Amino acid sequence: MLSFSSMGLFIKAAPCAYWSTCLLMVTLAYILGSISFAVVVSSAMRLADPRTYGSQNPGATNVLRSGNKIAAALTLAGDMCKGGLAVILACAWAKHAGWNPTYSAFAVGLTGYAVFLGHLYPVFFRFQGGKGVATAAGILWAFYPLLGLSVSLTWLVIAAVFRYSSLAALASAISAPFYAWYWLGWGRETWPLIIVTGVLSALLIYRHRANIVQLIHHQEQRIGSNRKIKS
Repeated sequence: MLSFSSMGLFIKAAPCAYWSTCLLMVTLAYILGSISFAVVVSSAMRLADPRTYGSQNPGATNVLRSGNKIAAALTLAGDMCKGGLAVILACAWAKHAGWNPTYSAFAVGLTGYAVFLGHLYPVFFRFQGGKGVATAAGILWAFYPLLGLSVSLTWLVIAAVFRYSSLAALASAISAPFYAWYWLGWGRETWPLIIVTGVLSALLIYRHRANIVQLIHHQEQRIGSNRKIKS
């Protein structure tokens, strides 16, 4: 087991070259995360800007309200892939650099957090991004496939039963840290990934704070309840 005091010792012991590389990885991941596929896909397919209708959230669920399932699917795939790609590239670089498992996990965790933050607050779109459900899923799949599968299945089951995308996202966010702990186990090679999973979950819940109020007051719209939005 790794104590929290050991984390401080690890951070102090990491060499400057390591931190410089981490900074570069984080910066590139944030830029990648700042690509809003909801806006890009909608623009390319001549659909209405998703920030102007429905929940005004640039995400796959809101793009689906345009009535174009292909655009929604492409948005979902793009947001998931950018999260997964950032983590996969970080893993590849850590392996190439020959870092020890703890250094590698820390760098990978930071990269996952950075790409997620880019999606939430994209530099290309005046820092007004989506809620991060798909991007977080891509990150968790890349962290550990069984972790990503568990979270994705939780979303699918809750969404299928209750027909609320926000409720499914909240349930997935709450359960994600527990899944991470179960599948990864707390150790020198995994604690950064578990902590980042917890941070992502907290941010997801925060980004859904308006939806929580609407759910409480039975004002949240169900999946597929909106009429088509004209282009």
